[in-house]
Amino acid sequence: MKVVVVANPKGGAGKSTLSTNIAGYFASQGHQVMLGDADTQQSSKFWLSQRPETLPRISTWEYQPDLVLTAKPPRGTTHVVIDTPGGISGWRLQEVIERADKVIVPVMPSVFDMQATNEFLLQLVQITEKLPTRVAVVGNRVDTRTISAANLRKFIESLQVPVLSYLRDTQYYLHMAAHGLSMFDITPSKVQKDLEQWVPICHWLDQD
Repeated sequence: MKVVVVANPKGGAGKSTLSTNIAGYFASQGHQVMLGDADTQQSSKFWLSQRPETLPRISTWEYQPDLVLTAKPPRGTTHVVIDTPGGISGWRLQEVIERADKVIVPVMPSVFDMQATNEFLLQLVQITEKLPTRVAVVGNRVDTRTISAANLRKFIESLQVPVLSYLRDTQYYLHMAAHGLSMFDITPSKVQKDLEQWVPICHWLDQD
């Protein structure tokens, strides 16, 4: 069973957006997916509640703050995606990472996000030093025309962590979230540019 964790200590970094779209991608490939929402805001769980029954099913669990990973996935589950809470650290962070095959860290183009992410990645490097867990970064809500986007790219490229992609700032993500949809649930021609940005992320997720 493959476990993918989406984590960043800062709220509003786009963890739920990434988590729901990763779950949607796995489901579109025919996998049996569980989306675990460990965030108190329960954004991913709301997304699931809006998901049309005609789409590939994604299961979930009931939220329990101190028992994030004790929930047993439904029988036959092949892929688990965990949407972690902002501020996760210490033993809770270590417990989640030790059970993960891969960790994706979203980061937005703001100085506060970059500072928090830098410190967080240092923690991840220490935790995963002797683990097979793979860590990667995704730039989120990036407008390539701005100075902040250039600063984000410079910051990310300075990290000793793979950068998978830079996702553009588009209203599509908000509209899809309101209806329980992912990029992989709608007509490709409508989101072609966004799907192209997801190609390296999906490739990395599919690697063993």
